[in-house]
Amino acid sequence: MSEPAEITVDVISDVACPWCFVGMKRLERAIALAGDVDVHVRWRPYQLDGAIPAEGLPRRQYMLDKFGSEERLREIHDKLVGIGEAEGIRFNFDAMQVSANTLDAHRLIRWAASPKSPPGTQPRMVKRLFEMNFEEGRDIGDRTVLVEAADEVGMDSALVEALLTSNADTDSVRAEIGTAAQMGVRGVPCFLLEGKYAVMGAQEAETLADAIRQIATAKARGELDEKPAT
Repeated sequence: MSEPAEITVDVISDVACPWCFVGMKRLERAIALAGDVDVHVRWRPYQLDGAIPAEGLPRRQYMLDKFGSEERLREIHDKLVGIGEAEGIRFNFDAMQVSANTLDAHRLIRWAASPKSPPGTQPRMVKRLFEMNFEEGRDIGDRTVLVEAADEVGMDSALVEALLTSNADTDSVRAEIGTAAQMGVRGVPCFLLEGKYAVMGAQEAETLADAIRQIATAKARGELDEKPAT
């Protein structure tokens, strides 16, 4: 009897990216659609703008500077609100006051994958940070908010608070972000299957599920080659 198909999916993502929130929801559905494929998901850091100061920037002005006009910004938000509704996301852009630097959030996501954390903590943490940012308008660069998120998903909040005041894993997270750039990742989400095959963007769940099934089948047959991700 053959072993069940399995696959590892590394999601390169930023919790400041609304399309990454959509991508998370679509990945969840894709895993369900993939049937008996055993999918192991790992969340990897990326920053859309690592130059934002630690205290963040006023979001409305930041977005106007980026997109040029109120009309263009409203058009983008309206499109995302509609897409979000279809995925079970309640985007509330009007509630968002701060464009956060997400470095600390990525450190927290990294710690959520620690063997000391309960199984499944990392995806719960990613989901909670997306919700706090895009649905509740919370500042995910605020360490108090991050400690609250850690407590909600069952992490040791006192330990997280202490770690956040240190430089723990700051260099490691920045190195991972640099590695993604060296791999050619210029936008997120990016779904990296078995460390080799990249699916770029918030693809439909069916597209992701098909890619997962194909790579898992090839892996089970010993057919994966050594080509790097493109």
